[in-house]
Amino acid sequence: MAATTAGAVPARRRSLPLPRIWPVRATDLYALAIGNAVLIGAMWVRHGGLDELGTVAGAFMAAGQLSALFGTYLALLEVVLMSRAPWLDQAFGMDRLAWAHRWVGFATVWLLVAHFALTTTGFALGDGTTVVDEALTLVTTYPFVLLAAAALALFVMVAITSMRAARRRMGYETWFGTHLYVYLAIALGSAHQVVVGSDFADDPVARGYWIALYVITFGLLVAHRVVQPVLTSARHRLRVANVVPEAPGVVSIYLAGRDLDALPIRAGQYVLVRFLTADGWYRAHPFSISAAPNGRFLRITVKDLGDWTSRLQAIPVGTRVFVEGPYGILTGIRRTRRKLLFIGGGVGIAPIRAMLEAFPAEPGDVTVLYRARSWDDVVFRAELDHLARSRGATVHYLVGRRGSPGVPAEPLGAAAIGALVPDAADRDVYLCGPASLMGAARTSLRTLGVPGARIHLESFSY
Repeated sequence: MAATTAGAVPARRRSLPLPRIWPVRATDLYALAIGNAVLIGAMWVRHGGLDELGTVAGAFMAAGQLSALFGTYLALLEVVLMSRAPWLDQAFGMDRLAWAHRWVGFATVWLLVAHFALTTTGFALGDGTTVVDEALTLVTTYPFVLLAAAALALFVMVAITSMRAARRRMGYETWFGTHLYVYLAIALGSAHQVVVGSDFADDPVARGYWIALYVITFGLLVAHRVVQPVLTSARHRLRVANVVPEAPGVVSIYLAGRDLDALPIRAGQYVLVRFLTADGWYRAHPFSISAAPNGRFLRITVKDLGDWTSRLQAIPVGTRVFVEGPYGILTGIRRTRRKLLFIGGGVGIAPIRAMLEAFPAEPGDVTVLYRARSWDDVVFRAELDHLARSRGATVHYLVGRRGSPGVPAEPLGAAAIGALVPDAADRDVYLCGPASLMGAARTSLRTLGVPGARIHLESFSY
């Protein structure tokens, strides 16, 4: 374990444009989502849905209709969550969005599976046939049911590959490409809804409402995942300017371009990067900037994880770069206290190094805990030591295997953090690193009395 401390605060850097602060709160978006769900249910009642409950077969059909309506609604909500709209990012943060994305997705699949099972059972009871025979009849003879069955199969495939056990065995590109089938599934399912859906058949108001939902949903997707990145990349014309080794299997990639002083990015944020090579243009990876924005270059730091990141260790200088973003709220807008505690692990030190450089602070206000398994895994040590000296910060290096000399059995346990940072409960805390590290650190911080609202973390699992 080692610590670095020091003295004077450097001169202020010139200010750069900051991302827009959107006047949208999480409660507003919750109210909008719930209000739409209530309206969908009310339209179903208006269309005589309750009249179906007089028979067993009718009850199955009614339940099937409701599961289809709400399943479709959640599928569209899932696309909104995938749109990377900045006001969603600001209102919830990437971790809450990732959590919502995961569970809304699973709920969508369960509702659509329930729709198929309930509706098929209802028809079978009404026709006096078996469920299997009825399913075959529906798929082979009813309009667009075959397309709906294909859509359901795609949804189920995406859900299975999203399970943690499957996700651990998949590369990022495979996982990302599989999730794109959600769009095809929604397109196939929408044809079924338009032709046979009760809300489309006889009610022009309901038909207009659902069409508006589709248009707004995919409009958001196109605006934030196509138009904004194209405009940003066209304006700034980013390219690889240098590749610098930082540690075994870790490099920093410097991106130069035009008008970077007009790019509204904060320290702590990340961008989705596509390197425009023959086999890289379709691969988008999230990387935090590892140096504070300066108007001259962006720096991202990449660890070799065995997938496309291994090729980035030697990406040619001059390679053109397409970026989406910036994203993330692991920034100064979350700050509520004068004193700060940064906790990072491995290459997760990248955004912390940028925030240490950028955040205003007086000597003694900032402490950094940096956990690594060995000194070979420590990134930016010289830069961190320099920033600690120039900004009056303290950096504790928690390096080595657990229980080895100088390293506690729980390096980020409550006792260890409390010994190094006795006033942790009075600070804002920023976490970045592996999920296991952030989970353990968050538990320890709550034990030390740090409120959840002052523990700021973000991951790239979304």
